[in-house]
Amino acid sequence: MVQALMANSSWGMVGLRLLTRFGAGILVMVGLWLGTVTPAQAVTLPSPTMVAYLPPGNAITDGRALLRYSLPIDNDDIRSVQETLEGLSEWLRSKRWGPITKDLNKVERLLNRKRETILADIPDGKRAAAVSYLDDIQAQLPSAREAVDLRDRETVWIKRSAMLNDVSRIEELMVAGFPFDIPEEYSHLPQLKGRATVEFTTNKGTMQAVIDGFSAPVTGGNFVDLVQRGFYDGMEFTRAEDNYVLQTGDPDGPEEGFIDPKTKAYRAIPLEILVKGDEAPIYGATLEELGRFLEAPVLPFSAFGTLGMARPNTDPDGGSSQFFFFLFEPELTPAGLNLLDGRYAVFGYVVENKELLDKLTQGDRIESARVIAGADNLVQPT
Repeated sequence: MVQALMANSSWGMVGLRLLTRFGAGILVMVGLWLGTVTPAQAVTLPSPTMVAYLPPGNAITDGRALLRYSLPIDNDDIRSVQETLEGLSEWLRSKRWGPITKDLNKVERLLNRKRETILADIPDGKRAAAVSYLDDIQAQLPSAREAVDLRDRETVWIKRSAMLNDVSRIEELMVAGFPFDIPEEYSHLPQLKGRATVEFTTNKGTMQAVIDGFSAPVTGGNFVDLVQRGFYDGMEFTRAEDNYVLQTGDPDGPEEGFIDPKTKAYRAIPLEILVKGDEAPIYGATLEELGRFLEAPVLPFSAFGTLGMARPNTDPDGGSSQFFFFLFEPELTPAGLNLLDGRYAVFGYVVENKELLDKLTQGDRIESARVIAGADNLVQPT
């Protein structure tokens, strides 16, 4: 049986709280709850168009950008380079070439003036690599400007992506150890102390996802452990809703999750959410239950291809092996506060060939899932 994504009983309260906070602007949306239930879905789901309340602002909708921002580092100068390059996307969409040139010049100034303060946060043994990445960014700026002069948007996109990849590598070099202690009560579970990249080979193609143990070490550790066990190999997608979710992880037989061969017991994973500004994740309760339902998780459901942990609707700590790819496309709407945020754990994002998710449906399958990077960050219980 497919585990539920969300509990029907609390949706009304969420709607009322949002209505109280944001006023009549959400009134029409509150009335659009979808009321159908199928045998494979134990609870009522909201309509896919109801996934987000839409206040003003710009949500980050790129998984790679969200992974960059979620790194536990504190270097304002490399963040400024990152934010400037990220911001080029808005100008590229509207073909505003003047601001693009201005921002590329800003990046060059930052790299020239702040190089040493950027490198100051790089450990000595990794400094040479960081210098190489900084040099590479600077080397690409002239050709990016040339592409702007030629109004060659595709080339600017490619250059922007390459420079942001270098920024990611620099920021990853800045991470100094694991940022917090995981509660002892979860020491019996695998933990991901860093990041890992997983490649999914499906019957319709291949895609890659980055699993973020810095923000969700228990959820990510469980997932990477199951991937390494071959648990998902040959497994079908059991639920598919256009522009909403694609779910898998339900094994054959009566069990709804992973049965640990050592303990012969269901491996239950706690709900795990790291909130912006907090030093460590919250476990075992939704942000709504804690009265923090409008606070922002470090890993939000704002990108197409978000990996979320499914769980029974009545048990925040009842997840195990079932997970889903979030398919809602935020860029088709104004920015929003996603109502899945704070209620379900996010543990990564698809970063390569996420377009494949539009082709997959119920009955398609994962032929294999493999850890292709970061396997050494998985810590098994002793």
